[in-house]
Amino acid sequence: MKKNLTFLLILSFMFIFVQAVSAADDLKGVKERGVLRHLGVSYANFNTGAGDGLSTELIQMFARHLGVKYEFVETSWKTVINDLTGKQVKPDGKNVIISGDAPIKGDLIANGLTILPWRQKVLDYSIPTFPTQIWLITTPTSGIRPIKPTGDINKDIAMVKKMLAGRTVLGKANTCLDPSLYQIKETGASPSSFDGGLNELAPAVINHAADTAILDVPDALVALEKWPGQVLVVGPVSPQQGMGVGFRKDCPELRKAFNEFYQGILKDGSYIQLIEKYYPMVFDYYPDFFNAPGN
Repeated sequence: MKKNLTFLLILSFMFIFVQAVSAADDLKGVKERGVLRHLGVSYANFNTGAGDGLSTELIQMFARHLGVKYEFVETSWKTVINDLTGKQVKPDGKNVIISGDAPIKGDLIANGLTILPWRQKVLDYSIPTFPTQIWLITTPTSGIRPIKPTGDINKDIAMVKKMLAGRTVLGKANTCLDPSLYQIKETGASPSSFDGGLNELAPAVINHAADTAILDVPDALVALEKWPGQVLVVGPVSPQQGMGVGFRKDCPELRKAFNEFYQGILKDGSYIQLIEKYYPMVFDYYPDFFNAPGN
C-alpha cells in the first residue's frame, strides 16, 4: 500500500511538472518572461538580415499586442525546427525521424515557413499568412520558354515538367525546395541539392550553375525584382501552397492568440500594408488569397 501511494505521488509530481513546463512555454509563460522569441532565417523579404522584413515586422507587432518585448533569434533552415520543438528532426518523405533532444531557443518560427505534411507532424501552424507555390525558373539564354497557362494547374505542371528531360535542376534538400517532393527526377531531369543558401539559388542559375532551379513564390518575386531581364519564370511544378507561423504543439494558447491577432490586422488593413511594402507583386498572382475564408 505504501509503495502504491509513493508511486502515485511520483506520477502526480511528474504530471504537475510537465504541466508547469508546458505553461512556461505557452502564452502565460511568454507573458511572465516578458519576451517573445522569434526564430527566423534570413530569407527573401521575410527576414532581410537587416532588422526588417515582413515576418520581422509581423512578429514585432504581435509582441507589442501581447505587451512583451521582441527578440529575434537567428537560426538556419537546418536547425530552425529543432530550435523550436526541442527535438532533432529530419524529414523522411512525408514523415519525420526524431533522433534525440535539442535546446529550445524560441517561441515561434516566422520566415516564410511553407506548410508541408512532414512539418505538420512536429509543429502546429497558424492560419496561412502568405500564398506560395513552387515555380521553375531559368534564364533567357537557356532555350526554355515560359508556358502559356491553361487554367488547369495539373496541365500546367505537366507542361513544365515535360521541358525538364535532360536538364539540370537546382533545389535544396530538406526544405520546401527539395526536388524529391515534386518528382523532378522522374521527368528525366538531373536534380541536385544546392550547397548554398536559398537566397543564392537564383544567382546560381543566372551564373549558369544549372539550367534551371525551383523556387518558391516569395523568392521568385524577389529575384524578378532584383535581377530584371535575367530570370524567367517557366511555370509551376506544384499546386498552390500556404505559408504560416510555426508553434510547438504544446503551445495552443500562443497559437490561438496569434490567429486572433492576425485576423484583426488583416481586417483593419495593417497587414495588407506590410504585404504592399515587402511583396507588392504578390497581388498580381494571388489576388484572392487575402480575402479567403479563414484569413
